[in-house]
Amino acid sequence: MTKKEKQIAKIEGEKDEYAEVPEEVLDKEDLKELEQIKNEQELKNAFEKDKLKPSESWIPKTELGREVKSGKIKNIDDILKENKRILEPEISDYLLELKSDLISIGQSKGKFGGGKRRAWRQTQRKTEEGNVPTFSAMAIVGDENGHIGYGYGRSMETLPARDKALRKAKLSIIKIKRACSGFDCDCSELHTVPFKVTGKAGSSRITLIPAPQGTGLVVANELKKVLKLAGIKDVYSKSFGKARTSFNLIKACFDALEKTNSMEGRE
Repeated sequence: MTKKEKQIAKIEGEKDEYAEVPEEVLDKEDLKELEQIKNEQELKNAFEKDKLKPSESWIPKTELGREVKSGKIKNIDDILKENKRILEPEISDYLLELKSDLISIGQSKGKFGGGKRRAWRQTQRKTEEGNVPTFSAMAIVGDENGHIGYGYGRSMETLPARDKALRKAKLSIIKIKRACSGFDCDCSELHTVPFKVTGKAGSSRITLIPAPQGTGLVVANELKKVLKLAGIKDVYSKSFGKARTSFNLIKACFDALEKTNSMEGRE
């Protein structure tokens, strides 16, 4: 294949024409681009084919997974009370009706650093071959009924980074306690935290304070995603330290929510 024909095949992006080219003819850049095209195509095919429910397509690999699929364990709270480790994300999918969201931990390019926040945080390292970009994402999952989890994933592409984050979030599900504990509220609904609690991560600290019905979520925008998926509808908050660091702020919020199960974090 001539150099001109290689350029035509490269522009058209047809995988069949690329496949006919011997690897000896292609240079390093062409091979790298060919591998990227194949990976993207395989990822698209996987998303199109994987439309079955976890209960139908899931083949458990652990003893806990086999017990869940066979019906011996029907409630995820039984797993969490015994402090069993969840090693398969399908367990959470099987026992809970999870919803997911991405935290805006990145920032798009803009003049004077004024770009908009986005879900992908991009970094790059210098090599002899050039700049190698890396994308990272932070995902949260919850059933809006007291179960919540978060995960962080990194990859060379955006979609694999998101999938890694979602998988880790499903493996880190925790149970939180809710109550009606506002001083001027007396109802039977579980809509706020049971008591004043503080969580910490890095230099970020956040305090969650019980609120009466109708108050809403008086927290940062990114924390609203977490508390909504956790099933908390009304809460006050105070933040200390570098609250603009979304990653540590989310971890501090999870630390506070996890302390609702014990009296250690009560203030």
